[in-house]
Amino acid sequence: MKITLPQYNGADNSVMLIAVPVYSFAMNLLIFSTHYFSGGTYFLATTFFSSVVFFVQFILCGSIAVWFKSKYPLGKDLYIKQGGMIVAIFPVSVAALSVLLFFYDSVKWFEYDFNAASYLWCCLATGLVNIFLTIFMEGVDCFNAWKNAQEEAEKMNAAYKQSRLWGLKNQVNPHFLFNSLNSLSGLIQEDEEAAEKFLDEMSKVYRYMLRKDNEQWVTVNTELSFINSYMHLLTTRYGEGLQLSIDITDSDLNKFINVLALQLIIENAFTKNVVSKTRPLKIFISSGTNGTLQISNTVQPKIINKDLDVDGGLDNLVKIYELLNQPVLIYDTSKEQRLILLPLLNQNQEVAI
Repeated sequence: MKITLPQYNGADNSVMLIAVPVYSFAMNLLIFSTHYFSGGTYFLATTFFSSVVFFVQFILCGSIAVWFKSKYPLGKDLYIKQGGMIVAIFPVSVAALSVLLFFYDSVKWFEYDFNAASYLWCCLATGLVNIFLTIFMEGVDCFNAWKNAQEEAEKMNAAYKQSRLWGLKNQVNPHFLFNSLNSLSGLIQEDEEAAEKFLDEMSKVYRYMLRKDNEQWVTVNTELSFINSYMHLLTTRYGEGLQLSIDITDSDLNKFINVLALQLIIENAFTKNVVSKTRPLKIFISSGTNGTLQISNTVQPKIINKDLDVDGGLDNLVKIYELLNQPVLIYDTSKEQRLILLPLLNQNQEVAI
């Protein structure tokens, strides 16, 4: 049977193994003065019994601290949490000290007679130690939280950069650029007005990519403006073979998503499925439940080169949201439709990232 001790910040056991012997030594010195060193057996016996009592005290106080931590999470009511811990832990510490002194007084071998002045000094020392340990343990906990936040931020930044690179690669690769220029060339010969519109939307696509290079989160409304330009380039080439429907509530338009998230999802659907007039690829973007966007598309798989990593961008997008504990849910078990639920973040969440 494995015994698990309460853990406030992960360093509890190490602190206990250091603090208890030192605390035990200091308390015995206050209680017995020089008599504490009257003999080796006496020194070891008093140190042993006091250490046992103070180990139990440390565990009980640790349980109280863990309870306060669960009630007041990091960053919320810090002073109330620390004050409450000090007030709640002090009586436990005094009780442990009283038990130890009662034991010393009851066993004549220790040659101890209760002394009120010594008892008060021990209580004062106990209170100071409690304050120090409470602040120290909270400091260690804050440092660990900061360190973990830094690591998570680095992971998210790496995932974002990879996702960003994937989106950029899909946009500016020679194949995409060639197809866009080829479409533009055909429009110039057939319809100059349409060609001018195409060129304008194409410039918006690339301008958005460059302007958003240092932004990780944008509003749904901002992303949709880009998607409209992006889809204009694709539908100019494929016509009715590619269809996009959007139905998003006004309240969701001002919420935040990862930049280029919709482009990555659309690109993934476009790459994996057949696009033709007889079998149009239909993509639907709408407001979902529980603060999500629903992006669905018809499933009509095409043969893909095994060496082509078509899901790399989508995988990186999933990782970014996982680091925020906001999972992207993908339902692709249906043979006719794939559904992706993309979490929406409000302004407060976005600022905190």
